Amino acid sequence: MLTLVLVVVVAALVFEFINGFHDTANSIATVVATKVLSPWQAVMLAAIMNLIGALMGTAVAKTIASGLVDTDVVQVTSQVILCALLGGIAWNLITWWKGLPSSSSHGLIGGLCGAALAAAHNNMDALIWSQTVGDWTKNKGLLWKVLLPMVTSPLAGFLLGILMMLLLWALIAGMARAGGTLRRLARPHFVNRFFGKAQILSAAYMGYAHGQNDAQKTMGIIALTLFGAQSTGALDDLPRWLAFLHPAGSDPQGIAGWIVVTCALVMAAGTASGGWRIIHTLGHKMVRLHPINGFAAETSSATILTVAAHFGMPVSTTHSISTAIMGVGFAKNPRALKLTVVERIVWAWILTIPAAGGIAYGLLRLLQALGWA
Repeated sequence: MLTLVLVVVVAALVFEFINGFHDTANSIATVVATKVLSPWQAVMLAAIMNLIGALMGTAVAKTIASGLVDTDVVQVTSQVILCALLGGIAWNLITWWKGLPSSSSHGLIGGLCGAALAAAHNNMDALIWSQTVGDWTKNKGLLWKVLLPMVTSPLAGFLLGILMMLLLWALIAGMARAGGTLRRLARPHFVNRFFGKAQILSAAYMGYAHGQNDAQKTMGIIALTLFGAQSTGALDDLPRWLAFLHPAGSDPQGIAGWIVVTCALVMAAGTASGGWRIIHTLGHKMVRLHPINGFAAETSSATILTVAAHFGMPVSTTHSISTAIMGVGFAKNPRALKLTVVERIVWAWILTIPAAGGIAYGLLRLLQALGWA
């Protein structure tokens, strides 16, 4: 039983690594597309900022660990978590191979929901759909933490991308009308040079926000695994060198320090390995970008991710940056967007939760049929 727990922890870290290279594109596609940084420089910047962001807070991890599956209804065993992870990993690899920027976050959530439903023999009460409290920011459940943000974050990314571009253009137009030195600084040459520098900061901000939101999801999965293992007695009589596996108390919201640091390092390593297929889709295929556009898209997306992480919402980095790029492109010219590429991305979004959930559900059913779960 202990061996299975260790296998699940390793699988979770594999997911974190894949999440890193799968979602590298989210934080660096625009800075590569605008040629502000070389791909290698951008990947290293993203890896460092992912690491820093992943160490900042655990609100999203707590949502994954205790806010989606009702552990009073379904026993979250190591087999359940393993199938959830495999569902998310399988869908991540499929979309990576196809060059589609689908959501690792929703792949993991879909896998967790699918495996939990299989473990509960289709009892829908196994999932926490909605729990409201006095302060709405502390509400739990799929409605508040997944479904609502899944709709609002892409919309916010699109609108904020448009708004950011309009504000920047208004600022440049005002400088041009002012005359003198300001007018010279408003020329395209100076604008491109300034935002070429500024985009390094926005790319760093994006990497930080990605680490702060995405890395925490695997932290929550590992915490949930160890909590479930402890409740079944799998962690009784651990050898001294594995004593750190005991959860921090009896609450699955307790995220141990070693989990935070390990997940942060693994995601940074995954990010450093790159994800060039998706970078090509986001940075080149949707719309042609200049440094000012990249700055607007990255700043818009990173702001959404940072706010969502504060409220413990496992928002998709992919959704926010993709729609921010769409918004920037729409502000430039509504006809500049390549709608066939946008359509493929939207379909990947729609399919992610049910596809990853279906894979996880099928895997656990198979284990049950074989008597292994």
